[in-house]
Amino acid sequence: MIHLDTSFLIRALIPGTPEEAKLRRWVGEGRALAVSSVAWAEFLCGPVGSADRELAVRLVEHRPDFTPDHAVIAARLFNESGRRRSLLVDCMIGATALADGAAVATSNERHFSRFSAAGLKMA
Repeated sequence: MIHLDTSFLIRALIPGTPEEAKLRRWVGEGRALAVSSVAWAEFLCGPVGSADRELAVRLVEHRPDFTPDHAVIAARLFNESGRRRSLLVDCMIGATALADGAAVATSNERHFSRFSAAGLKMA
């Protein structure tokens, strides 16, 4: 399974981007895709048009909730990565992916690479 980060999802909806090409390949391969409810909320904050929102709904049906178990993992990621307030949402997204045993597709690998010691893989 691959969890899409907000940055990746936004860019994947832009024709001709590397993210769009990766997403097309994964869909063609039948890969399971997910967007955590945290990343989904970020995505919906926009700016995103209704056509892109509808396309994202069709492409990514699995949008797991953020649970108390995810909160424990997110807190660990937050504390182990230097307690940077700007990374809290990324910690939450990373925690959901870790709990699902999924890799993360992101356009901001610098943020998520901080969680590699905890076992998070990049797609």
